[in-house]
Amino acid sequence: MKLSTKGRYGLRAVLDLAVHADDEAMALSQIAERQSISMNYLEQLIAKLKKAGIVTSIRGAQGGYKLALPAEEISVGDILRALEGDLSPVDCSLVTSNEGICSNADSCVTKYVWKRISDSINDAVDTIKLSELVAESRKVQAGIGTTDTKAKQTCGNSVK
Repeated sequence: MKLSTKGRYGLRAVLDLAVHADDEAMALSQIAERQSISMNYLEQLIAKLKKAGIVTSIRGAQGGYKLALPAEEISVGDILRALEGDLSPVDCSLVTSNEGICSNADSCVTKYVWKRISDSINDAVDTIKLSELVAESRKVQAGIGTTDTKAKQTCGNSVK
C-alpha cells in the first residue's frame, strides 16, 4: 500500500498544527509555508480533516484552525482514513461478501493474506497517537537522540 500526497501532506499538516498551535488557532498560510504545501492543496486537505472532526475552524481576526480533540485522542489512522479513505491494500479484504468485486470471491484463498495485511496496517496506524508524533517532533527539533541531519527532515522538507 502506498499513501498518496493527501495522506502524507495531511499528516504533516496536522502534526504541524499540533506542534505549533499551543491550543490557539493557526492560519493555514503558516502551515503551508513551514511544510512547503500549496495553500490550495492544504485547503482541500483541511476541509476533509474538518469534516472528519479532526480539526476545527475559528472565525475572526485571530481565527484559523486548531485540533478539534486533544492530540492524545487522535490516531494516525484517524487522520489517514479522513484523507485517503480505507487503508486496505485491496478491495476484497474489506468485505465478507465479494459479490461484484471479484469473480473468484467464493474460492479466493489469497483473500486471507489481504485481510491480514489490512488488519496489520490498521492496527499499526491506530495505535500511534498524534501526541506521540508531537513528542518525537520536539525531540528531533531539540536534537535529542539523533545527530544525523537527514533524520531532522520529513519527506524531504526540513523541520523548522
